[in-house]
Amino acid sequence: MRILIVGGTGLISSELAAQAAEAGHDLTLVTRGRSAVADAPAGTHHIHVDATDAAALRDALHGMRLRRERFDAVVQFIAFRPEHVAADVETFAPLTDQYVLIATSAAYKTFDHLHPLTEDTEQENLFWEYARLKMECERVLRENAAGLSWTIVRPAHTYGPSKIPAFTANSSRPWTIVDRMRRGADIVVPGDGTSTWTLTHARDVSAGILGLLGNEAALGEAVHITSDEALTWTGIYAAIARAAGLTPEQLAAQTVHVPSEALIAARPREEGSIRGDKMHPAVYDTSKITRLVPGWSARTRFADGIAESIAWFEADPARQVVDDDANAMLDAVARIYRDALARVRAEVAPSGGA
Repeated sequence: MRILIVGGTGLISSELAAQAAEAGHDLTLVTRGRSAVADAPAGTHHIHVDATDAAALRDALHGMRLRRERFDAVVQFIAFRPEHVAADVETFAPLTDQYVLIATSAAYKTFDHLHPLTEDTEQENLFWEYARLKMECERVLRENAAGLSWTIVRPAHTYGPSKIPAFTANSSRPWTIVDRMRRGADIVVPGDGTSTWTLTHARDVSAGILGLLGNEAALGEAVHITSDEALTWTGIYAAIARAAGLTPEQLAAQTVHVPSEALIAARPREEGSIRGDKMHPAVYDTSKITRLVPGWSARTRFADGIAESIAWFEADPARQVVDDDANAMLDAVARIYRDALARVRAEVAPSGGA
């Protein structure tokens, strides 16, 4: 197949590019020409342009349009606003047989009970603008894509070589959580740590995407691509700690449980991703992707995948950058909650009974 990836050097898109190249597909990447995550596969064609600038992108693709060249699939990773998708419909309708929009499963409505999420689950997010904008991107595509066949992909919380997941204060500098663990700092775990969350390795998401390309059964469909392995936050931090070399006793001594509300108060800019996403249980029904792509499964268990992620950072000390602001915030919040717990033990426990 001839595949064009808008992106191609990010967490998921670099995995897709590598898998597509390994499978022998003719691959073109639209990027700005720089990435700290991954190099493009050998033999890849490159278009260097800001893909959010519709006019610049069309100029870059002008020769292909004149020659009436077509791609079997275009995969759009970096459309975050509905106007980008509206422009894409015009840009790519003459150029591709399948336009694949990467959206997000954070758009699903949350529930106060166990509710395995399906692609038919209502979309609603009252707190996170990112998720609402992605919902609007989907709507614009559905309503305006006359003459353009499309597929929508909704990844959930994805990690990989360059990404070590944590509940908060770890996104921009993912080594922060490992650094805290190894130097004996407090590890802030949300709530009681018992809420269930799904993490999926980028190569598993990408394998699912690749199976949807050129797949007629996937046209006009939205599908999430996630693992079936749902862990508690306690389990997630335990797996990271094991891969970082901590014993269970060390992690237990360093762990401080803090309510999401306090973390939002300490880190207001992350309210959307906490209140609108990670503080709610997330378990997914993956029957649709397994039906559309026979033989696909999320093969990477988190314990194995996170060990690979840590090894990626260890391979180059320049990658091991920590977030000083996040560290200061986590230290302060943990200190407050340790002090509060000590006060409860000292002041309340004697009068409240053994």
